[in-house]
Amino acid sequence: MSHAERPEYSTPEEYLRMEERGLTKSEYVDGWIRAMSGSTHRHNRIKLNCLVQLSLKLRDQRCQPLDSDTKVRLDNEGKRRFYYPDAQVVCDSNELSSVYQDRPDLIIEVLSPSTRRYDLDEKMTAYLTISSLQCYLLLEQHQPIAIIMRRTRSGFLREDIQGMNASIDLPTLGISLATRDIYDGIEFTDECVQEPEPEYEAL
Repeated sequence: MSHAERPEYSTPEEYLRMEERGLTKSEYVDGWIRAMSGSTHRHNRIKLNCLVQLSLKLRDQRCQPLDSDTKVRLDNEGKRRFYYPDAQVVCDSNELSSVYQDRPDLIIEVLSPSTRRYDLDEKMTAYLTISSLQCYLLLEQHQPIAIIMRRTRSGFLREDIQGMNASIDLPTLGISLATRDIYDGIEFTDECVQEPEPEYEAL
Protein backbone atom coordinates (compact mmCIF):
# COMPACT_ATOMS: atom_id res chain seq x y z
CA MET A 1 0.00 0.00 0.00
CA SER A 2 1.18 3.51 -0.67
CA HIS A 3 1.55 6.16 1.98
CA ALA A 4 1.14 9.90 2.45
CA GLU A 5 2.55 11.79 5.42
CA ARG A 6 0.44 13.81 7.86
CA PRO A 7 2.86 16.10 9.73
CA GLU A 8 1.01 16.63 13.02
CA TYR A 9 2.44 14.84 16.05
CA SER A 10 -0.06 12.52 17.80
CA THR A 11 0.04 10.31 20.85
CA PRO A 12 -0.68 6.57 20.46
CA GLU A 13 -4.02 7.09 22.19
CA GLU A 14 -4.98 9.87 19.76
CA TYR A 15 -3.99 7.68 16.84
CA LEU A 16 -6.09 4.73 18.05
CA ARG A 17 -9.11 7.00 18.59
CA MET A 18 -8.67 8.41 15.09
CA GLU A 19 -8.45 4.89 13.66
CA GLU A 20 -11.63 3.87 15.49
CA ARG A 21 -13.54 6.79 13.97
CA GLY A 22 -11.88 6.85 10.55
CA LEU A 23 -12.95 5.33 7.27
CA THR A 24 -9.37 4.82 6.06
CA LYS A 25 -6.34 3.12 7.58
CA SER A 26 -3.14 4.80 8.77
CA GLU A 27 0.09 3.63 10.35
CA TYR A 28 1.72 5.25 13.36
CA VAL A 29 5.49 5.78 13.51
CA ASP A 30 6.92 7.39 16.64
CA GLY A 31 4.21 10.05 16.83
CA TRP A 32 3.66 10.57 13.13
CA ILE A 33 0.63 9.26 11.26
CA ARG A 34 1.06 7.88 7.75
CA ALA A 35 -2.09 7.42 5.69
CA MET A 36 -2.45 4.31 3.54
CA SER A 37 -4.06 4.01 0.13
CA GLY A 38 -5.29 1.04 -1.87
CA SER A 39 -3.31 -1.75 -3.51
CA THR A 40 -3.24 -3.27 -6.98
CA HIS A 41 -5.18 -6.40 -7.84
CA ARG A 42 -1.89 -8.29 -8.21
CA HIS A 43 -0.78 -7.24 -4.72
CA ASN A 44 -4.09 -8.30 -3.22
CA ARG A 45 -4.13 -11.61 -5.10
CA ILE A 46 -0.73 -12.59 -3.71
CA LYS A 47 -1.77 -11.53 -0.20
CA LEU A 48 -5.03 -13.48 -0.43
CA ASN A 49 -3.23 -16.56 -1.77
CA CYS A 50 -0.97 -16.51 1.28
CA LEU A 51 -3.90 -16.17 3.66
CA VAL A 52 -5.82 -19.00 2.00
CA GLN A 53 -2.82 -21.34 2.24
CA LEU A 54 -2.09 -20.36 5.84
CA SER A 55 -5.74 -20.86 6.81
CA LEU A 56 -5.83 -24.31 5.23
CA LYS A 57 -2.53 -25.46 6.70
CA LEU A 58 -3.18 -24.04 10.19
CA ARG A 59 -6.79 -25.17 10.48
CA ASP A 60 -7.66 -26.14 14.06
CA GLN A 61 -4.19 -25.08 15.22
CA ARG A 62 -3.30 -22.64 17.99
CA CYS A 63 -1.43 -20.39 15.54
CA GLN A 64 -3.80 -18.51 13.26
CA PRO A 65 -3.40 -16.13 10.29
CA LEU A 66 -4.72 -12.57 10.33
CA ASP A 67 -5.24 -10.28 7.37
CA SER A 68 -4.20 -6.68 6.75
CA ASP A 69 -7.07 -5.26 8.82
CA THR A 70 -5.15 -6.16 12.00
CA LYS A 71 -2.36 -3.92 13.23
CA VAL A 72 0.91 -4.94 14.86
CA ARG A 73 1.98 -2.84 17.86
CA LEU A 74 5.68 -2.31 18.51
CA ASP A 75 7.10 -0.72 21.65
CA ASN A 76 10.87 -0.51 21.48
CA GLU A 77 12.83 1.67 23.93
CA GLY A 78 9.82 3.90 24.50
CA LYS A 79 9.06 4.35 20.80
CA ARG A 80 5.60 3.21 19.81
CA ARG A 81 4.60 2.08 16.33
CA PHE A 82 1.54 0.54 14.73
CA TYR A 83 1.84 -1.12 11.33
CA TYR A 84 -0.63 -2.97 9.12
CA PRO A 85 1.26 -5.96 7.66
CA ASP A 86 -0.27 -7.63 4.63
CA ALA A 87 -0.59 -10.83 6.66
CA GLN A 88 0.59 -12.24 9.96
CA VAL A 89 0.38 -15.45 11.97
CA VAL A 90 -0.12 -15.16 15.71
CA CYS A 91 0.36 -18.03 18.14
CA ASP A 92 -0.11 -16.00 21.34
CA SER A 93 -2.98 -13.70 20.53
CA ASN A 94 -4.24 -10.59 22.27
CA GLU A 95 -7.83 -10.65 23.48
CA LEU A 96 -10.50 -10.94 20.79
CA SER A 97 -11.60 -7.33 21.28
CA SER A 98 -8.12 -5.98 20.53
CA VAL A 99 -7.51 -4.10 17.25
CA TYR A 100 -3.79 -4.94 17.25
CA GLN A 101 -1.43 -7.80 18.01
CA ASP A 102 1.78 -7.68 20.05
CA ARG A 103 3.32 -11.13 19.49
CA PRO A 104 3.26 -12.24 15.84
CA ASP A 105 5.23 -15.34 14.87
CA LEU A 106 5.23 -14.61 11.13
CA ILE A 107 4.81 -11.32 9.24
CA ILE A 108 4.31 -11.14 5.47
CA GLU A 109 4.64 -8.05 3.29
CA VAL A 110 4.07 -7.96 -0.48
CA LEU A 111 6.53 -5.52 -2.03
CA SER A 112 5.15 -2.61 -4.07
CA PRO A 113 6.97 0.29 -5.75
CA SER A 114 5.53 2.81 -3.30
CA THR A 115 6.24 0.77 -0.16
CA ARG A 116 9.43 -1.07 -1.08
CA ARG A 117 11.78 1.17 0.89
CA TYR A 118 9.52 1.01 3.96
CA ASP A 119 9.22 -2.78 3.89
CA LEU A 120 12.91 -3.46 3.28
CA ASP A 121 14.30 -0.79 5.60
CA GLU A 122 12.07 0.89 8.18
CA LYS A 123 9.62 -1.95 8.72
CA MET A 124 12.24 -4.67 8.59
CA THR A 125 14.32 -2.92 11.24
CA ALA A 126 11.23 -2.50 13.42
CA TYR A 127 9.75 -5.97 12.90
CA LEU A 128 12.99 -7.74 13.73
CA THR A 129 12.89 -6.24 17.24
CA ILE A 130 9.69 -8.19 18.04
CA SER A 131 10.73 -10.90 20.48
CA SER A 132 8.10 -13.40 19.29
CA LEU A 133 8.86 -13.01 15.57
CA GLN A 134 10.38 -16.09 13.96
CA CYS A 135 10.15 -15.11 10.30
CA TYR A 136 9.66 -11.98 8.20
CA LEU A 137 8.65 -12.89 4.65
CA LEU A 138 8.78 -10.37 1.79
CA LEU A 139 7.26 -11.30 -1.55
CA GLU A 140 7.99 -9.68 -4.90
CA GLN A 141 4.99 -8.91 -7.10
CA HIS A 142 6.62 -8.90 -10.52
CA GLN A 143 8.91 -11.89 -10.04
CA PRO A 144 8.44 -15.19 -8.18
CA ILE A 145 11.00 -14.22 -5.56
CA ALA A 146 10.80 -14.34 -1.77
CA ILE A 147 13.12 -12.74 0.78
CA ILE A 148 13.02 -14.60 4.10
CA MET A 149 14.43 -13.26 7.34
CA ARG A 150 14.66 -16.16 9.79
CA ARG A 151 15.45 -16.01 13.49
CA THR A 152 18.45 -18.10 14.53
CA ARG A 153 20.46 -18.34 17.72
CA SER A 154 22.86 -15.76 16.30
CA GLY A 155 20.15 -13.38 15.08
CA PHE A 156 18.12 -13.06 11.90
CA LEU A 157 19.60 -14.50 8.73
CA ARG A 158 18.45 -13.75 5.20
CA GLU A 159 17.47 -16.41 2.67
CA ASP A 160 16.41 -15.66 -0.91
CA ILE A 161 14.42 -18.13 -2.98
CA GLN A 162 12.98 -17.86 -6.48
CA GLY A 163 11.02 -19.77 -9.06
CA MET A 164 7.56 -21.27 -9.24
CA ASN A 165 8.69 -24.67 -7.95
CA ALA A 166 10.26 -23.48 -4.72
CA SER A 167 9.05 -24.03 -1.16
CA ILE A 168 9.21 -21.72 1.84
CA ASP A 169 9.64 -23.75 4.99
CA LEU A 170 8.17 -22.37 8.22
CA PRO A 171 9.38 -24.92 10.77
CA THR A 172 8.15 -23.10 13.87
CA LEU A 173 4.62 -23.37 12.44
CA GLY A 174 5.17 -26.89 11.12
CA ILE A 175 4.17 -25.95 7.56
CA SER A 176 5.61 -24.80 4.24
CA LEU A 177 4.27 -22.53 1.49
CA ALA A 178 4.76 -23.41 -2.17
CA THR A 179 5.56 -20.47 -4.44
CA ARG A 180 3.19 -21.90 -7.06
CA ASP A 181 0.37 -21.44 -4.53
CA ILE A 182 1.53 -17.97 -3.47
CA TYR A 183 1.62 -16.80 -7.09
CA ASP A 184 -1.46 -18.68 -8.27
CA GLY A 185 -3.22 -16.55 -10.88
CA ILE A 186 -0.23 -14.24 -11.40
CA GLU A 187 1.25 -14.26 -14.92
CA PHE A 188 4.84 -13.26 -15.63
CA THR A 189 6.47 -12.33 -18.92
CA ASP A 190 9.88 -13.65 -19.95
CA GLU A 191 11.32 -10.56 -18.29
CA CYS A 192 9.36 -11.40 -15.09
CA VAL A 193 7.41 -8.14 -15.21
CA GLN A 194 3.69 -8.39 -15.82
CA GLU A 195 3.07 -4.67 -16.39
CA PRO A 196 5.57 -1.84 -16.96
CA GLU A 197 6.03 0.29 -13.85
CA PRO A 198 8.73 2.96 -14.24
CA GLU A 199 8.62 3.74 -10.51
CA TYR A 200 9.42 0.10 -9.72
CA GLU A 201 12.36 0.11 -12.12
CA ALA A 202 13.68 3.35 -10.63
CA LEU A 203 13.69 1.83 -7.14
